[in-house]
Amino acid sequence: MPNPIVAIVGRPNVGKSTLFNRIVRKRTAIEEKTSGVTRDRIYGRGEWLDNTFILVDTGGISFDAGDPLSELVKKQAEVAIQEASVILMVVDLKDGVTPLDAEVAAILRKSKKKVILVGNKGDNKEAEKNLYDFYSLGMGEALPVSAAHGLNIGDLLDAVIAAVPREEERAFSGLKVAIIGRPNVGKSSLVNHLAGEERAIVSDIPGTTRDAVDTRGEINGKQYLLVDTAGLRQKRKVADSVEYYSVLRSLRAMEDADVVVAVLDATEGIIDQDKKILGYADEEGKALIIAFNKWDLVEERETVAKEFKTDVEDELVFVRYAPFIYISARTGKRVTRLFTLIDQVHAEHHKRVSTGQLNAFLEEVLFLTPPPTKKGRALKVYYATQVKAAPPTFAFFVNDRELMHFSYMRHLENKLREAFDFTGTPIKMMVRTKKGRMEK
Repeated sequence: MPNPIVAIVGRPNVGKSTLFNRIVRKRTAIEEKTSGVTRDRIYGRGEWLDNTFILVDTGGISFDAGDPLSELVKKQAEVAIQEASVILMVVDLKDGVTPLDAEVAAILRKSKKKVILVGNKGDNKEAEKNLYDFYSLGMGEALPVSAAHGLNIGDLLDAVIAAVPREEERAFSGLKVAIIGRPNVGKSSLVNHLAGEERAIVSDIPGTTRDAVDTRGEINGKQYLLVDTAGLRQKRKVADSVEYYSVLRSLRAMEDADVVVAVLDATEGIIDQDKKILGYADEEGKALIIAFNKWDLVEERETVAKEFKTDVEDELVFVRYAPFIYISARTGKRVTRLFTLIDQVHAEHHKRVSTGQLNAFLEEVLFLTPPPTKKGRALKVYYATQVKAAPPTFAFFVNDRELMHFSYMRHLENKLREAFDFTGTPIKMMVRTKKGRMEK
């Protein structure tokens, strides 16, 4: 089931981005005292008490009718409100209630969504005096927090989790496969061919698929749920709120998938947006397949096809674990092979290596290629264990984690793949200092 969405809204300069960064524990959003810095929505993952949600940081709503940018920011915030399960309306307790706060509150009341009023900068006596004035917004009591100092953030997250509606999980025993990619690369044509029906709209107009479309199918007795997502666009090319909404649904579909199939246009080669899309899947730790569509238009020129394959291997080295498949959704060439690949990468994504196998492997690797030294000190790797699957995650216990150079980590990953395959899945590696063990 997709994670719920929590939107942070409010007027400019109340600390929304600071609160966002505090919750996701990363400095992703821009923190500035200048009003209106966060213009687009920024997405992050929040986790609290075994619950996960998508957090959306919106631009400050200012209602400046003479400013086209202000109107665009307002429109994007309204889209986030529409999609959200819970809304955090942030106000500044030091400033007290302002006319802009009242206008934002009016929008939220019309949305009929669950709203938590968050009183930021609530770490001084002046803020306490203004706290009860915010009842006038019709949002109930404001929860005082300090995003900058972490005051009452735990209480806020408790309130968020309590407010998230509990959706009933839809029973589905098969594999969920997200078909992702930028607009007009043939995602809908591919899904239609796999499903054998015209379920998604197919058009040469970029961005025709506005929402995530689910298609269920069965191949050789195995069920698959194919999710045709809206095309992920570069921000400067996203002209309206519907496109922003589509991006959010695409990210949710990818996050909820067992396997991600990234569709790229073989006639155009690799562009930066392709890399960003693949980066999303890699960061999520998903089983990944890269499908180069429209290959029928390329393979007619043998020299071009050969050069293309060489070039993409260099361009996509950061997802070198993902298998490539060259298809034509129009003619159906190699399309059915996708299901074999989907099953393969899903199995590798969930593969587990026993501690005995892993340490026998590690002993051989250390013997053949001993770890490098640093300032006269040698790295000692005592043992390793797989701590989880999906994606496969390994912990290496050493004498001093500072001695583990990234190049040796990459060497260990390469050797892991040689020994145990892991086609189509990223590998996560952690280094831990073994306490209580003396160096000899």
